[in-house]
Amino acid sequence: MSTADHFSSMNDPRLKPQMLQPLIRDHAPDDKRSFPSSSELASVLSHVKTHGILSERDPNPNPNPKIAEAWRSVVDEWVDRLLSLVSSNMAKEDATEAIKGTDDHKKKMAEKDEEVKLAKTELDAKLMTIGNLVHDSVPVSNDEANNLVVRTWGERRLEGKLRNHVDLVDMLGIADLKNGATVAGGRGFYLKDEGVLLNIALYNYGLAFLRKRNYNLLHTPFFMRKEVMAKCAQLAQFDEELYKVIGDGDDKYLIATSEQPLCAYHLEDRIYPTSLPIRYAGFSTCFRKEAGSHGRDTLGIFRVHQFEKVEQFCITSPNGNDSWEMHEEMLKNSEDFYQELKLPYQIVSIVSGALNDAAAKKYDLEAWFPASKTYRELVSCSNCTDYQARRLGIGYGQKKNDEQAKQFVHLLNSTLTATERTICCILENYQREDGVEIPEVLRPFMCGIDFLPFKSAAGGKKK
Repeated sequence: MSTADHFSSMNDPRLKPQMLQPLIRDHAPDDKRSFPSSSELASVLSHVKTHGILSERDPNPNPNPKIAEAWRSVVDEWVDRLLSLVSSNMAKEDATEAIKGTDDHKKKMAEKDEEVKLAKTELDAKLMTIGNLVHDSVPVSNDEANNLVVRTWGERRLEGKLRNHVDLVDMLGIADLKNGATVAGGRGFYLKDEGVLLNIALYNYGLAFLRKRNYNLLHTPFFMRKEVMAKCAQLAQFDEELYKVIGDGDDKYLIATSEQPLCAYHLEDRIYPTSLPIRYAGFSTCFRKEAGSHGRDTLGIFRVHQFEKVEQFCITSPNGNDSWEMHEEMLKNSEDFYQELKLPYQIVSIVSGALNDAAAKKYDLEAWFPASKTYRELVSCSNCTDYQARRLGIGYGQKKNDEQAKQFVHLLNSTLTATERTICCILENYQREDGVEIPEVLRPFMCGIDFLPFKSAAGGKKK
């Protein structure tokens, strides 16, 4: 391990005592945020101070790893020359003793290197337990009932006796869940006929929508190497969300969202100001175990293990309000998309305790489902600031020797549409007595179909 690796986290703001100490002091019981307990925070701070990675007196050290490397080179060269001299000028027994002394010296240096490596590994493990610094505007609570409703749009259908999306899928004959479950297990499904067309129409429309807004299209890999996925996903996701693929060579994980491979697209890259902002529209099939969602929306095709998704992913400068302006722009894109589909929704700012580790702030767009008379999440829009970029080594601007001056880009992500879930919302909002209308903006992608008649009554009885 190089000395540079040892200092790779030196300018992480979460490592500054003046950042950690107030969190330990002011950590309220209902303010979970993305942070661990006070004792865990204290453990990180203690580890940082114990190993001298930060100075308690100087919270902004400026180590130069090149000095240590240069010192090591000089010592190694000096030892080699000394050995050559003593071997030629000393008696055999004296030379042997001198060589043994230098060997001991090298062994001690190796032991110190190992201590540094271990300290760095332990520090990185502790840092993995600390989430991003939460933005001041985020509502502080550990109860999602306290999510802040920012605004609403559209006229909600409130009439009684509307059919839910589970019955509508059955009556339209656009999916086969029975055979899907037989073949793929729980929540497996086959899309059929107009269901296939509607799914394709949604992601084609979504990609065309973002293309017009200067997004670059990327069809991402469906799986990632473990060490790369670990830089993009938090530890809990490996158990609750990600499917593991075992085969020859490295183990791999199926992606839960195209955000993950999009995050890694610029792995260990350096992005210059003239290239920013960068906007990507990612398209992929996604795979989720949904281990923590038993009993929640498990019927129909709303919450399934395999689905298609169009994702916004943007990269900005870390300076000024660039990423926060982009955050609002991405949210507006999603709002415009659902306004064109004429689906009523509300925008909520998610409470601190419900944020994942990466997000500094997150909005959800929750669309209206009239059969259950409730809003359900269709979009998550997060500003992760430089949290993910640090782990992925995505630098900003010219390379700097000064670790404290090093900057990382800001990464943001937002759903545009998870197509199967959006289909459920369309079916409930566009239902009529004899079938379901196709939203006008999707009709150009539907092979001339503008209306889906019911093929059977609820329960599968033919009409």
